[in-house]
Amino acid sequence: MPPRPPLVVVMGVSGSGKSTVGAAIARQLGVPYVDADALHPAENIAAMAAGVPLTDGDRWPWLDAVGRWLGDHDSTGGVVACSALKRGYRDRLRAHAPRLDLLHLAGSAAVVAPRLAHRPDHFMPASLLASQLADLEPLEPDERGLVVDASQGVGSIVDQYAARAAGVPEPPPAGP
Repeated sequence: MPPRPPLVVVMGVSGSGKSTVGAAIARQLGVPYVDADALHPAENIAAMAAGVPLTDGDRWPWLDAVGRWLGDHDSTGGVVACSALKRGYRDRLRAHAPRLDLLHLAGSAAVVAPRLAHRPDHFMPASLLASQLADLEPLEPDERGLVVDASQGVGSIVDQYAARAAGVPEPPPAGP
């Protein structure tokens, strides 16, 4: 029996490229895609648009909705763009979709802040970047995932993830 297509959560702070990369990976894999922002209740969007960081209590119902989407796509595979900044949030998603795979788009404020400045129509203001970077917990060794530099081009990131998903080993780092 062929392996099931992956369930991927493209994670990182706002402006790291989750939506763009997530949609590109879904196209590459031929699986459904959703931006987790579309699953936020209206109250969360209003709070963030007003520059108010969400509390964990605000996030739990949203994370459960994202997790249910993943669980509903277990047999077909799927890609979600979701911040998933804390280990506890990722554990909440895994409770619904144990086989999820994480792609962390890691980017510094210097990389991400200019991107946020160029998307004024998005509900997430640049003023919340510092709180997101402070909340970010890197993937732990027991979490299945890949960390990539968010400053790379979308094509490069998609190629890296596709190679990993196909089981192709990553090339060794270039020597001096």
